[in-house]
Amino acid sequence: MADDTAAPAGLPRAVTAYVRAVDRVSRWVGLVAMYMIFAMIAILLWSSITKAFFVPALWTLEMAQFAMVAYYLLGGAHSMQINAHVRMDLFYSHWSDRTRALVDAFTILFLLFYLAMLLYGGISSTAYALEYDERSYSSWAPFMAPVKIVMVAGIVLMLLQAVATFFKDIARVRGAPLT
Repeated sequence: MADDTAAPAGLPRAVTAYVRAVDRVSRWVGLVAMYMIFAMIAILLWSSITKAFFVPALWTLEMAQFAMVAYYLLGGAHSMQINAHVRMDLFYSHWSDRTRALVDAFTILFLLFYLAMLLYGGISSTAYALEYDERSYSSWAPFMAPVKIVMVAGIVLMLLQAVATFFKDIARVRGAPLT
């Protein structure tokens, strides 16, 4: 009799449901983040126009930096999902798929630790920004809480995707990849 609690990769159905849900969210957020590059281009174009023909806008450089933070951090999980991140490839491409999955499953534990520490600091910094109405030290002086909230959201998404990738690697090691 077949085990109804196991998925095709021999992992519990809850794990495969988690992986599929996180992949769906990462894909959607990644696509939204992908188009944020146009917002950043528009901000920088406006900055160039105002510097050339009018009085330069104070907010453009910092707003472009905030857009870049959102672009990178919200797109990170999708980048990991589609395996588009940078990898040092001295031996990796010569290994079998199972060996790569085994090494990936081990090394992702370091990423999970790093992301957990980053999340801890991000939450602490965001709480401070919210509690004390922290502002940037620039002449525009925007509130810092919104960009810090976006940063924490991006870190959380990356953490969730890293866990999903870990489960995918375990499934590949077992010989039944999750899709």
